Amino acid sequence: MSNLWVFGFEALWSPVFFIFIAAITVVYFLIIGRYNSWFPNAEKVSKRQQIYFVSGMILLYTVKGGPLDLLGHISFSAHMTEMAILFIAVPPLLILGIPQWLLAYALNYQPVRATVNIFAKPLIALFVFNGLFSLYHLPFVFDVVKQSQLLHPITLAILFFMAIMMWWPVLNPLPQMQTLSEIQKIGYIFANGMLLTPACALIIFASKPLFLTYTDPQAWLKAMELCVPAGTLSSLQLSGPEFLNWLPPLEDQRTGGIVMKIVQELVYGTLIGYVFFRWVRQEKEKEKSGVYDMPPYVGSE
Repeated sequence: MSNLWVFGFEALWSPVFFIFIAAITVVYFLIIGRYNSWFPNAEKVSKRQQIYFVSGMILLYTVKGGPLDLLGHISFSAHMTEMAILFIAVPPLLILGIPQWLLAYALNYQPVRATVNIFAKPLIALFVFNGLFSLYHLPFVFDVVKQSQLLHPITLAILFFMAIMMWWPVLNPLPQMQTLSEIQKIGYIFANGMLLTPACALIIFASKPLFLTYTDPQAWLKAMELCVPAGTLSSLQLSGPEFLNWLPPLEDQRTGGIVMKIVQELVYGTLIGYVFFRWVRQEKEKEKSGVYDMPPYVGSE
């Protein structure tokens, strides 16, 4: 990994992105702390929620501001590790970390509420996110996006937004925004895993390297310009990603598909457990309070 230092501190640690992440985190703690009285129905935010949010922000910086982002331009397996964490692990942590009263306040604004109502509908979120993710990893799309200063950040921003919308039906805490029962949420998570499988299978079982970005020197150098100044690259006179002594391209590609599937299964399995035990806890609370879900026709004489 010491080879990465040839690209310089800025390319390796993205100080501008660090400041951005730090600023959002500071604003979060100001809102839930000193200035929470500015928001209606504000309550104290639990330590668990604070840990969820901070963990999400740390992971976000790690994958988009730390060495993993640079590695993702050199190695496909690092790229897929980055994608798995960015789209599968970070959004649930951020949603769980934002207090209910703050989400309710944001949804009071019509544009925010309209956007969520459209894109967070379970079937739309399910198919749009997984469809866009699969489309992005088609070789002819991937190579164009990965080498474009404009398309690359736009594509990642859209995918990250849709990842949040994809997790919203499962994890949002607002009673008025609950569109799925607990058992449906478990089925929804299973469906997500199934829809992402074809893209992973295409990558894992390919008989040859699929992406020019990681095999063609010119395409690789163009992609590297997205995170390393062109002057630095020209001074290094690198011929391609083989300087890192990583895996051979085909093995690297297969490893990337496997990493994505493993991270997906770990996160999805964890969230299925989270939803299930929350469901059990809710049922126990109903039993204690004597409140039960009754058919609508009972007592309607």
